[in-house]
Amino acid sequence: MSKHDGGPGLPEGTETDFEGAMSYGDYLALDGLLACQAPRSESHDEMLFIIIHQATELWMKLAIHEMEAALIKIRSDDLQPAFKMLARVSRVQSQLIQSWDALSTLTPADYMTFRHHLGHASGFQSHQYRLIEFMLGNKNRAMLAPHRHAPAIHERLKAALDAPSLYDETIRLLAKRGFAIAKAQTERDWSEPRASDAGVGAAWLEIYRDTATHWDLYELAEKLVDVEDCFQQWRFRHVMTVERIIGHKRGTGGTAGVAYLKGALAIRFFPELWEVRTAL
Repeated sequence: MSKHDGGPGLPEGTETDFEGAMSYGDYLALDGLLACQAPRSESHDEMLFIIIHQATELWMKLAIHEMEAALIKIRSDDLQPAFKMLARVSRVQSQLIQSWDALSTLTPADYMTFRHHLGHASGFQSHQYRLIEFMLGNKNRAMLAPHRHAPAIHERLKAALDAPSLYDETIRLLAKRGFAIAKAQTERDWSEPRASDAGVGAAWLEIYRDTATHWDLYELAEKLVDVEDCFQQWRFRHVMTVERIIGHKRGTGGTAGVAYLKGALAIRFFPELWEVRTAL
């Protein structure tokens, strides 16, 4: 048997000698990836806490990758590829929602065995989470402050703060398509949060009342609603999991904990897309 033939129990022709060739572990850089879990305590449960949050950051990296590409496609009025990208974002969010199920197995007593080792570390400081919020339109310049110590990250976040969000680009597309959108909605300070606008709402109402004529814009609207719906579900599960584990204690990063998270549930990224349902 050649050293390259499959061993006992392996399919014939299966490669078993990877010297000088790329293996599964090489391609995925598993040595480095699996060395990233470094608990600070002797607690058995800290490994769960670390892996859930690291996996969350990986999923968010993919969501950002898809959202950045979708934003470019919407800006150029090339909507078909954007639909797939936004659908993938929603599927990623489904994975993030499910991750709370695993974390909810962490009891309050479990968490207290290692919480003091976290120092000031908090999910509030996740720059990828903040980038997603900026790209979805939840703009808040004060949220740059926790990242001033990391110039590259701060610069990336500031660029997203100062750029049109996914929804801003969608509104600009409505204007390009001939809908009566005020200039204040298409040329403004993108770093400022926007409020619901009657003109934008009227455009969506026209689209939803005549979906056959405006099918691609209608589909884009529903893809955006999917993204926000999933994001809100993720926020809700976050609130419930945190309350289940720490009750109403302050967060490790100094936030108000559950009270802060519950406040975020009231924020709408695409208000007119929710309001149009009542207007129809």
